[in-house]
Amino acid sequence: MHEKTLKLLEFDVIRHKVAQGALNEAAARRILEELPVWDPQEAGKLKALVAAVGDRIASGDPEQRDPLPDISFLLPKLGVAGTSLALDEAYALGVFIDRGEAVKQWLLGGARWNEDTQKPEQQLLRTLVQALPDCTALSREVFRVLDKAGKLRDLPVLREIRQRIRTLTKDREALITRYTQAEDTRYMLQSSVPSQRDGRMVLAVKANFRGRIKGIVHEVSATGQTLFIEPGEVVEKNNLILIERQRLEGEIRRILRELTRRIAGQRQAIEAFHEGIIHLETIRARARYTCETQGHFAQGEEGSFSQGIILKQARHPLLAAQAVPIDFTLEGHIKAVIITGPNTGGKTVTLKTVGLFVLMNQFGLALPAAPGTMLPFCDGVYVDIGDEQSLSQSLSTFSGHMSAIAAIIAHATEKSLVLLDELGAGTDPEEGSAMAMAILDHLMEKQVRLIATTHQGSLKHYGYTQEQVENASVEFDVETLSPTYRILMGVPGESRAVDIAARNGIPRAIINRARSYLQHERADVSALIQGLTMKHQELNTALERQEEAEQRLQEERRQADLRELRLRQEEAELKAAGVGKLRRLLEESRKTLENLVREVREGELSREKTVKVKQFLHDLETTVDTEDKALKEEILAAEAADPPTALGIGKGALLPQPLGGVKPAGGQQPWGWAAKDPYYRSPPFSIKPGTPVLVGKYKRQGRVFRADKNGSWVVEIGSLKMSFPEQDLYPFPASEERQEPVIALPDLASAVNPRFELNLRGMRLEEAIEALQHQIDAAVLSGLREFSVIHGKGEGVLQQGVHTFLKEQPQVAEYYFSRPELGGFGRTEVVMKC
Repeated sequence: MHEKTLKLLEFDVIRHKVAQGALNEAAARRILEELPVWDPQEAGKLKALVAAVGDRIASGDPEQRDPLPDISFLLPKLGVAGTSLALDEAYALGVFIDRGEAVKQWLLGGARWNEDTQKPEQQLLRTLVQALPDCTALSREVFRVLDKAGKLRDLPVLREIRQRIRTLTKDREALITRYTQAEDTRYMLQSSVPSQRDGRMVLAVKANFRGRIKGIVHEVSATGQTLFIEPGEVVEKNNLILIERQRLEGEIRRILRELTRRIAGQRQAIEAFHEGIIHLETIRARARYTCETQGHFAQGEEGSFSQGIILKQARHPLLAAQAVPIDFTLEGHIKAVIITGPNTGGKTVTLKTVGLFVLMNQFGLALPAAPGTMLPFCDGVYVDIGDEQSLSQSLSTFSGHMSAIAAIIAHATEKSLVLLDELGAGTDPEEGSAMAMAILDHLMEKQVRLIATTHQGSLKHYGYTQEQVENASVEFDVETLSPTYRILMGVPGESRAVDIAARNGIPRAIINRARSYLQHERADVSALIQGLTMKHQELNTALERQEEAEQRLQEERRQADLRELRLRQEEAELKAAGVGKLRRLLEESRKTLENLVREVREGELSREKTVKVKQFLHDLETTVDTEDKALKEEILAAEAADPPTALGIGKGALLPQPLGGVKPAGGQQPWGWAAKDPYYRSPPFSIKPGTPVLVGKYKRQGRVFRADKNGSWVVEIGSLKMSFPEQDLYPFPASEERQEPVIALPDLASAVNPRFELNLRGMRLEEAIEALQHQIDAAVLSGLREFSVIHGKGEGVLQQGVHTFLKEQPQVAEYYFSRPELGGFGRTEVVMKC
């Protein structure tokens, strides 16, 4: 594909923006050199990898964002025998390996513990990452010699030499101090501060005292008043220091040569690792661009071009907020779309948007368009946009266009996309139109898909008469006399040259004369086009309203489903709470009953013991009945707060069956009044002691005990006696009194017992979650308030899975890591809701 086409469609600008997101210079250079992928399978694979990396970026996990140093220039050096890396080169290699391994671990982090449910693109990314060689051993070799700041470590052999240098330096300074501090020599010096010449310590001696201090003269000042003398006693120390420094440098070179030799032995692994990380970084840069632009990947079958082009709410990526979303379609048997309409209306922008989207799609990028956008895989995009006039080549505007189109005809295939701007322009309109139609005929015979813009009226008629051609236009607002930049499919457009000229300052007299010339020639055609445009706008408005209505209905349906789900969750929680209370009651009752049985067995059966047993059974029955009533009142209160009848669920439908089952009389509901309106109050009825009534806001069942003061009545509700005003009493039809429930006590011996400490170590995540689910169920049933979960530390997979599961459980109030002495991050404390 010609580089000129990429520039015409401004693909090079997009490519540059993608490259800016790369964290490595070599990766950025590779992106700038890459072209769209024309092989369908490879293009599909690239898009899948970019989508997978984009999911990792969007997951919220901290991303490895440290820059990757460029080591591409180092790799050839490793193939040269006897070569030695410099300190900064070895450091760059170690840092690249360390950060590259961090990128690998980050990419694998999202799929480490959920491999069974990975998407195909995630599996593809995981396979690619795992294929990279492990170079952590080489990184350790580098940082065994260097520290994390890139400095040479204080190795034993270097430490000994440096200590020797420090000792010699200290001795030398002592000798120098004797000259600068002694009374008999201090006055001979120009300065009490020693100097250095060629790495050797010297004294600044006054010229007239030259013979008084014996040594080597290294330099004379410009005025001749100062001599820089190295005292004879200091010469030997300077010599020894110089020797030790040379020895240190030689040892450092030896260490670096040895390190380079070990690294060079793994050259192939380093090159493969470098190539893989650079490739992953080019993919990550694409994914980062996708996340920043909030785009969506185009749909399409690999290798298929027959599906055509569908753009939904497409925005040119370089226009940013100024872009007007467009909808465009070229599919089915349609091979060509001819776009007409006013200048500056957006025809050329539409051409560029379609062409750029195809290139971006095959470059592995998501598109700034709505979901549902579809693009084929093309083997080339051929473009003729702009003025091809060239004085140097003696080409006029028309000649330039024809030259470009000739090249397109020679190379375009049935899988190519051709974009032609201002087809037939630059010459006589009649001949230009004829040439344009002939070009369209030829390209359609080759089954090439193409989009063309034009102002030629003959081509509008051509679009109606050809079965494989469809007209389109850019919309024009007749009230503001300005384009709206929207695309109208199926309708040709007027050029509106006169209106645009008027907006740009042409005198009104000239405008009126131009309109008079047009009235006789094409009034009928203009009226027809305007009528078609209005009908098209009306149809679009009706379709938009229909879509809004469908979306509104879908939202209402979703809200209804959510309300139903919330009610079912509340029902389940109420059931669980009721079962928990009943189990605690049964546990307490079992202990009391065991004590009674033991007392009966240990002594003679007396009347007092018999009464005691009967009283216990009566209290147990009363307590169970009270709990059952309280549970039903809570459910009715929930129904009153959020009536389920709006969802088609009858009043009382959420009432749970008591544990062990309640057998209603005559096949009726357990409470006959619940099937009617519980808030209905009949005319005044006779109230006397013993009358069954419904009392209070929640219509609790009771029986009148006696009259009270001020027209109130004392009502017996279970084991409680409470006073209520007469207006709060409702009749309870005798025919609908519910039958007393027969409660079957569960077998306590077979009940699930929770553990105070649940050990999940050694289990797979699925097994651990199942065991934790059983533990929570058992804790709810038995009323266990707190327990511990031991999951260990390891790689954190089990720990993360346990915390994710606990976070989603409505029965869990809170959870936190244990104190360090109890296990710290390897153990989690769980607190259940009361």
